[in-house]
Amino acid sequence: MRIRALNHSTYQHQYHIVWGTKYRRKFLKEYVKPELLAVFGKAMEKYPELQIVAINTDNDHLHIQIEIPPDISVSAAVQQLKSMSSAHLKKKFKFIKTMYLDGGIWSVGYFSSTIGLNEEQIKKYITWQGQKDFPQDATLGF
Repeated sequence: MRIRALNHSTYQHQYHIVWGTKYRRKFLKEYVKPELLAVFGKAMEKYPELQIVAINTDNDHLHIQIEIPPDISVSAAVQQLKSMSSAHLKKKFKFIKTMYLDGGIWSVGYFSSTIGLNEEQIKKYITWQGQKDFPQDATLGF
């Protein structure tokens, strides 16, 4: 983990955040994932203080490892990511728009935990999301 600095503070804040699709609908297919990654890339351009370290999806949820500075709340960062990605995916994929005529594509809540000394374990966990079997050498330790 790298140490970052603002004008009057130095920090090392990384989070493991998980959120699901609304109604746990399974639309995060392999052909949707590149568009999701693209919109998160645009979010990083718009908000350069946020830094995505790792991201992966299963059919109905995503895991993201992200650096968030202390002057931005986790909930504000998640809200921006959800909002931008929801609008983009609904615009890009008609079947997603049809599923969610009533609003956003993401569930209301999210899970968040801070990442400390087990950063590599979290990265492995995120990398292997959606895979049926973990490789033998990818012991996660939790």
